[in-house]
Amino acid sequence: MGFYEVMAEYRPGDLESFIGKVKPDDVRRVLGKQRLSPWDYLTLLSPVASEFLEDMARKAHEITVRQFGKTILLYTPMYLSDHCVNLCRYCGFNASIDLRRSRLEPEDVDREAAVIAETGLKHILILTGESRTHSSPRYIGDCARRLARYFTSISIEVYPLETDEYADLVSDGVDGLTLYQETYNEALYDSLHLRGPKKNFSFRLNAPERGCRAGMRTVGIGALLGLDVFYRDSFYTGLHAWYLQRSYPEVDISVSFPRMRPHAGSFQPGHPASDREMVQAVTALRLFMPRAGITLSTRETEDFRNNILPLGVTRMSAGSCTQVGGRSRDDANTGQFDISDERSVQEMARDLAARGYQPVYKDWEPLVSLDVA
Repeated sequence: MGFYEVMAEYRPGDLESFIGKVKPDDVRRVLGKQRLSPWDYLTLLSPVASEFLEDMARKAHEITVRQFGKTILLYTPMYLSDHCVNLCRYCGFNASIDLRRSRLEPEDVDREAAVIAETGLKHILILTGESRTHSSPRYIGDCARRLARYFTSISIEVYPLETDEYADLVSDGVDGLTLYQETYNEALYDSLHLRGPKKNFSFRLNAPERGCRAGMRTVGIGALLGLDVFYRDSFYTGLHAWYLQRSYPEVDISVSFPRMRPHAGSFQPGHPASDREMVQAVTALRLFMPRAGITLSTRETEDFRNNILPLGVTRMSAGSCTQVGGRSRDDANTGQFDISDERSVQEMARDLAARGYQPVYKDWEPLVSLDVA
């Protein structure tokens, strides 16, 4: 049974009915438990539970320190290409938007990587738009082999691939996969993706599991908060992570809570997620999944990231840039979305240390080095 069948056991109407019946005593009962069920998790995402945020935050902090210590893994994104064939209403890389598109060639990859490597970071996340013509799996793999000269951990955030394609990338030195479902509301998903391969809801939904089967060391998932009702996408994201963690205990499963940010285009989210809802999403997930990594990106402001730091976060991006070649080229294109936290890696490390946290630049190294032609 795959995750699509698991989702079917928690129908949207059932979630709404359950949420409407949650009472304060139900929240207190869940907060007293050591191990939570999916329905307990949904209880903590209810409007009633929002009145218990201080209690949730306190317990989330205690669990996080016990599981991870006071450490934050730092990484940064690197955009390889912004060519895309999809028409996604909310995305700055939408194929209908008039952008001057580009991709990094081998010498460009080296230049961009060298700039990033100077910061000391050893974990990198490489991204592309969805265009098999401009960023084929072979192109991504070639870039990964080149990046292995500079970084010990290489993750990808690209379009969904087949299991054998993920396995090939693992052979090229990729050890991590990040893939956001965007929204778990299948009807809404269909209306937001007007054309292109991304319109295939189930193929994208099953991609993280294909990555697990292919040998990825880490797999991260998430929903783009603001597209659908907060509690619904938060719940299905956590349920998906719970399913993957139980099915593939050898894989490090993590969750991100990205919020809609300004980008090229005029799309406005139908259900903007508030700061309070973000706190509720992070703390509820930590109580539901004590061992899961929780990532908070530079989509969020410096103040918000500082404040939510103790409540369950284990990974943060730093020195981010959403433009192809944006660190090493003067003619970089428009980015995928606007960054809110523009702190450099050094500034992030300093601020983390000032709050009693250890910034981690490296927590993984492959046993075999790859030769690059």
